[in-house]
Amino acid sequence: MIMDMMAAEIFENIEIAKDVKSFNEHNPVMTQRFGADPYALVYDGRVYLYMTGDAPTYNKNGEIEENTYGNINTINVISSDDLVNWTDHGTIYAAGDKGAAKWGANSWAPAAAYKNIDGKDKFFLYFANNGNGIAVLTADSPVGPFTDPLDAPLISRNTPTCAEVTWLFDPAVLMDDDGNSYIYFGGGVPSPDKAANPGTARVAKLSDDMISLDGDPKVIADVDYLFEDSGINRVGDSYYYSYCSNFSMTPEAEKELGFSEGEIVTMVSKDPMGPFEMYKPVLKNPGYFFGLGGNNHHCMFEFKGQWYIAYHTRILEEAMGITSGYRSTSIDQLNLDENGGPCKSEATRQGVKQVKPLNPYNEVMAVTMANSSGVTTRQNGPDAVRYGSGEMILTGIQDGSWTCVEGAQFEYGKPLGLEVNVRGRGNGAIKVSLDSVDGETIAYIPVKAPGRDFTTIEVPVECEFSGKHDVYFTFMGDNYELLSWRFLK
Repeated sequence: MIMDMMAAEIFENIEIAKDVKSFNEHNPVMTQRFGADPYALVYDGRVYLYMTGDAPTYNKNGEIEENTYGNINTINVISSDDLVNWTDHGTIYAAGDKGAAKWGANSWAPAAAYKNIDGKDKFFLYFANNGNGIAVLTADSPVGPFTDPLDAPLISRNTPTCAEVTWLFDPAVLMDDDGNSYIYFGGGVPSPDKAANPGTARVAKLSDDMISLDGDPKVIADVDYLFEDSGINRVGDSYYYSYCSNFSMTPEAEKELGFSEGEIVTMVSKDPMGPFEMYKPVLKNPGYFFGLGGNNHHCMFEFKGQWYIAYHTRILEEAMGITSGYRSTSIDQLNLDENGGPCKSEATRQGVKQVKPLNPYNEVMAVTMANSSGVTTRQNGPDAVRYGSGEMILTGIQDGSWTCVEGAQFEYGKPLGLEVNVRGRGNGAIKVSLDSVDGETIAYIPVKAPGRDFTTIEVPVECEFSGKHDVYFTFMGDNYELLSWRFLK
């Protein structure tokens, strides 16, 4: 009780870290890092999001420079089983000296797939080496470690039909119902006079091993005002190819075609390799919804019977006081028309609803968050440190920093206690509250130099409560890190 009284007094005088998204908003899905060009892989009841690792660069005066994409050689990965609480799995070292594909300079616009090969699920991560080729990495887990089976591009300018592709990038992968798989890629406008029909989209069948092509890539013909951002989905017996339109559209072209520049547009076919014909626009440029525009990149996916669209915006950098082209991922519901095809949808800050409650009696990784401020994450264990992705821990803790999860279901009434796994040489305390940073406090957790190894600290829960609640963890002190937590029933 004395500790509780002292902690309560200390926390009253702590300045809470400013939120970069409102407490009732789900977009962007991650705030501890930037992440662009999202691609969703649904596996074993979870959605894994792979994102281009936008990372700010600074000039000699310490000022943030405009994002040129030239320094990007990592891919961020997070996952969720409820689309609200996202677990951070780290930053895949994809290209460059530290990356799996050391022959490549960059890792842009990832696409992911999995396939059962010889009785075991194998995972494949495709990405662009800037605008000059497509790489593929493999792993035995959706979070890695990923390695390069080819030590060379899967698709390069030496690949038939690809030398003339302006931007040889932005892959998307279709795993068809009959066991066949296909990769879609390409983009760019060869010259101003070809803006209306650039001819730079390609599709190729993948071999059974998923790391080679089964035949030469084919041109996806007559893609009106193609810019970039391949997408592919099968709905029923129809295949929907999607892309971002370019920025050379005239007002007359916009009126005739029914979409605008920088918009996500779909085409449809009964064959995965086409020919495709124009279908409908899906999502306008982020600037239409949020003011700050830029390139538009998307992925459409189905999860638990509902369709969603992931895309990136600049709302996180704006909230941080940055306007230098650093992007973050959001998710909203994808609307379908009477044919079951994708149609006009909206980008929002609110985002999607939680699809299932969080179980607070299971171990929850501390890097599972719906929102946070003033914290960072880092790799834990030799594999994660070497390859960049895997188990992560919550770090960067300071006075007033906080994290939260949403929709925890306390179905057994008041928990008997709360366990937290902590390590470090620092001292401090953690305040646990319900429904907001300033909500009802249900526990204080003292942290007293727990040591190099993770130590379990158990505290009682004094207050009576039950039902569904958001749970907030507010921190005091520094030099300690969190692995996980769980309530005791």
